[in-house]
Amino acid sequence: MSVFGPAVKIHPVVLASIVDAYERRNEGASRVIGTLLGTIDKQTVECTNCFSVPHNESEDEVAVDMEFAKNMYELHKKVSPSEVIIGWYATGFDITEHSVLIHEYYSREATNPIHLTVDTALQSGKMNIRAYVSAQMGVPGKTVGVMFTPLTVKYITYDTERIGVELLQRTRASPSRTNGLTTDLAQVGGAAGSTQEMLTTVLAYIEDVLAGKVSADNSVGRFLMDLVNKVPKIPAEDFETMLNSNINDLLMVTYLSNLTQAQIALNEKLVIM
Repeated sequence: MSVFGPAVKIHPVVLASIVDAYERRNEGASRVIGTLLGTIDKQTVECTNCFSVPHNESEDEVAVDMEFAKNMYELHKKVSPSEVIIGWYATGFDITEHSVLIHEYYSREATNPIHLTVDTALQSGKMNIRAYVSAQMGVPGKTVGVMFTPLTVKYITYDTERIGVELLQRTRASPSRTNGLTTDLAQVGGAAGSTQEMLTTVLAYIEDVLAGKVSADNSVGRFLMDLVNKVPKIPAEDFETMLNSNINDLLMVTYLSNLTQAQIALNEKLVIM
């Protein structure tokens, strides 16, 4: 849900770090908070990293270790200079009175910071993730309040993150909740099978539209047209020749690398003798 402001793009490593911080929280702590790092442009805010910040919270007051937050940010800047403070996160379902006080601090560290809430306790039956931006409200010269306006939340991944997420998903089917990395050939086979399943779904949707079983969606049609236009127009014979040539090159490189490793291992044994 979004009524104002840019879209917030969140990477999986951010959500994993927040959940890990919640699981490792101090005894008696009801929630954890932390700093969000990322990049900002005119239309989107991309959150690529985060770190937790120690704090103590009671019904009457909240105390945040600001010095720790500053030192952690300075260390992060040495590793990733392009990442800046874009806001802060808190675990929980609602925005509390203390959230306003913490948001005031981050308003001094970043321009128009975002506030991300992650329902790690699954109060609604699932992990709701919401992003907000604050706006002042009230009569000029009188008491001014703060209103948090929801933003659109999107999830994006780098290729390396996607591989990690897929590996974590496979552990759900394992009784021991463990799973190992697959071979390159198995990954290619899995990707091909996944592509075939998606093509089957698309073909079934197209047939239902043509048969009048479902109404056509213009946005889906545009996506499909863009997909078709991206397919290279190559004759089947040329494509097969190109594929076989690339496979032969790959096999040659693999053979030479294995031969080199065998020679190195043999040389080491001869030196030891």
